[in-house]
Amino acid sequence: MAKINNMPKAFSVGDRLKSFVFAFNGIKNAVLTQHNLLIHIVLAIIALLLGFLLKISMVEWISIIIVIGMVMAAEIFNSSIEELVNLISPVKNDKARIIKDMSAGAVLIVAVAAFITGVIIFLPKILRLL
Repeated sequence: MAKINNMPKAFSVGDRLKSFVFAFNGIKNAVLTQHNLLIHIVLAIIALLLGFLLKISMVEWISIIIVIGMVMAAEIFNSSIEELVNLISPVKNDKARIIKDMSAGAVLIVAVAAFITGVIIFLPKILRLL
C-alpha cells in the first residue's frame, strides 16, 4: 500500500478497476507474444469441449478448470520471469539460464499434472464410447 506522510492511501474503487485493466493488458500481451501460452489455450479449449461432449461431473469440471487456470498462470509467471531475467541480465550467463530453466520446469510440472488430470477424467469416458 502506498504511503505519503505515513498515511495509507485511501481505498479507491477507480484504482481497483484500473488494476483489472492492467491485469487484462498483461494477459493480452502474453497471448499476443507467448507461443507456448497459445498452445496451452488450444489444449484448454479441447479439454473444455471434451468436458461438454462427455458430460463430465461437477467435480471433474472443477478439476479441469483449476488445472487450466494453473497452467495458464504458470506460463504467464514463467514468461514474466524470463522477461525480468532478460532485463536484468541481457548477456547470457549460467545463473540466468538456471533461473529460466527452473521457471520453465515449473510450467512443465503443472502441465504434466494437468495432462494426467485430463487422462484420468477423459480416458475412461472415451474408452466407453469405443
